[in-house]
Amino acid sequence: MTLQGQSAANMAEEAKKLAAYAAVDNHIQNNQVVGVGSGSTIVYAVDRLAERVRQEKLNIVCVPTSFQARQLILQHGLTLSDLDRHPELDVAIDGADEVDKDLTLIKGGGGCLTQEKIVAGCAKHFVVIADYRKDSKALGQQWKKGVPVEVIPMAHVPVSRTIAKRFGGEANLRMAVSKAGPVVTDNSNFILDWKFEHAQNWKEVNTAIKMIPGVVETGLFVGMAERAYFGMEDGSVQVRDPAVN
Repeated sequence: MTLQGQSAANMAEEAKKLAAYAAVDNHIQNNQVVGVGSGSTIVYAVDRLAERVRQEKLNIVCVPTSFQARQLILQHGLTLSDLDRHPELDVAIDGADEVDKDLTLIKGGGGCLTQEKIVAGCAKHFVVIADYRKDSKALGQQWKKGVPVEVIPMAHVPVSRTIAKRFGGEANLRMAVSKAGPVVTDNSNFILDWKFEHAQNWKEVNTAIKMIPGVVETGLFVGMAERAYFGMEDGSVQVRDPAVN
């Protein structure tokens, strides 16, 4: 990696940390049940959460959105629970691959979209943390890999064809990097990445794709996030709330 590339990467990591710390400091209080998201930015949120639990002797219960989140919670000595025991969460904090001006999200670059959406849906407050590279006016401006769609393995071809036919673009089976064959989710399913060609009514598209037989969940999070924290290049944190219609 060039020095320039390295400093850009370091800046992005610092930005992730800023956003994560701001969200944990603003939204986590004593005696809460907290949904812990997945991905690289969440690592900083769990670091800060563990620090506050120790320093302030907080009583916090954590519900993970993936195997990765579960490992993070256990490694930090935090209290692990699940939705069977805690079906109602006070707050869920998670990252995103892209956030548009209306706080519509694309999630699932790391493959955990279904569990992330379930946990976010159980939370009274859903807060997103990201670095400046994830901030867009419209979906697709920054994130070029498409919308992830989790599918039952036997349905991946028909679902892929149906999405392309109805909404344009193409939906490709995500292949694993260090394993032969497709990526397999924590739920033993496959992921299609739908590279769309133009902006859509995301609420309608999300519903329509979910209705295709074999689709488990989409990585479109519409009307779910109530606040996003972006760590910026200059060391500040920008907060975005949804526009009031």
